[in-house]
Amino acid sequence: MQQTKHWARRLLSLAGNLGLVALVLACTAYLLPQALGYERYVITGGSMSGSIEKGSVVFAEPRPVEGLAVGDVITYLPPASSGVGNLVTHRIVDIGADAAGELVFRTQGDANADVDPWTFGLLADEQPVVTQSVPYVGYVLIALADREARMVLIGIPAAVIALLALVELGRSMAGLWRERESSEDPHHAATSR
Repeated sequence: MQQTKHWARRLLSLAGNLGLVALVLACTAYLLPQALGYERYVITGGSMSGSIEKGSVVFAEPRPVEGLAVGDVITYLPPASSGVGNLVTHRIVDIGADAAGELVFRTQGDANADVDPWTFGLLADEQPVVTQSVPYVGYVLIALADREARMVLIGIPAAVIALLALVELGRSMAGLWRERESSEDPHHAATSR
């Protein structure tokens, strides 16, 4: 029985350590790209299917707008007149100039039959260009944006860790109590009543 308890404790300890290592690696993977100057975006639509799947996380490095080329995949906010109010990750299919000589771009999703129905200019000097994508990781980030999912993914493991800590504290306290009682002199305890 003692041997089983010993192995159960060791297994729980190993699981806790592996969980901690996984948490540290996840935090590093989340923070490191930004520290290296990359932007990251979660792909929530299927317009780039075939090259970047829905649920992927893409990493984009800033490049000078003048250095953008046809074929680059960029994440940008379409013009207000487009009616699209969220960021879009599409491939540049045409670069031209407007009447004032400013650069204007046309994009298209790889899975879309048609070019996006708008042209746009970029106001900043630099534009993030997608360089890497990691499939499926975006689903985790999307889930973490939901309060209930955060409670499940973070709250339950935290509660289990807290419960295990309380159990260990209770065992320690019980051990100290038994130690104290066994070290008392029975004769002294009987005469002090």
